[in-house]
Amino acid sequence: MGRRGIKEFRADEALQLILADRDREELGCPSCGSSDIQRTPKRRIPSARWGRLRQVTLQCSECSRRAVYVPRNVTQPSHPELTV
Repeated sequence: MGRRGIKEFRADEALQLILADRDREELGCPSCGSSDIQRTPKRRIPSARWGRLRQVTLQCSECSRRAVYVPRNVTQPSHPELTV
């Protein structure tokens, strides 16, 4: 159990799922093997609305585990020399 009784993936499972989502691969639950992963927000959101969205939530419908991450296009480097 994670914060406030929310079931969360273990760190290695969450990273596996997040990387698959970022690479736009088919999502599967690393914990129970289910292929029914709910993504919030959906990918069809126009890029103009992405500015208000600060995180992506991936939740398995079968075991209810979830992972939350910040998408690349909203993160900013903390050091000026890291900007490309």
